[in-house]
Amino acid sequence: MNGRASGRAAVHMRGAKKDLGMQRIGAVLIMLSCLCSTVQAAERMAVSVKEANVRANPQPHADVLWKIEKYHPVEVSETSGVWLRFKDFEGDGGWVHKSMLDKTPTVITKQNGCQLRAGPGTDQPVLVKIDKGVPFKVLKREGRWIQVEHADGDKGWLNDSLVW
Repeated sequence: MNGRASGRAAVHMRGAKKDLGMQRIGAVLIMLSCLCSTVQAAERMAVSVKEANVRANPQPHADVLWKIEKYHPVEVSETSGVWLRFKDFEGDGGWVHKSMLDKTPTVITKQNGCQLRAGPGTDQPVLVKIDKGVPFKVLKREGRWIQVEHADGDKGWLNDSLVW
């Protein structure tokens, strides 16, 4: 082999290594893109209608597993056309049509006996005790206290340790 031919081979090898490096960079970018879209897909949303059907599959005639009420917060993990797969505060999940959800900030009580208070603080009068699984729209926050409103219009304050 003459010096010229071996020089071409060396250039070709450097080009091949460069191509392999670019392929690796491309693969890493694709993986990061997938990871980012998964993180974006896991977003918090809430039921925006009086009641929404939770379905077993992303189809309009799939079995209805149960119904969730207005302001029920969910964490969306997947989309399939106009259908969103979610899990709630107890890890229960299913599919709901995307027209039934929006990004209204909401919370849900995670234990029985939550005290809905007239103001932000334990020194405020208790308006009513709330059971586990009652959803509320968030109106505002003051420290560890959240002013909330139920779909029926009742308002009050909950400590953030009582909600998801």
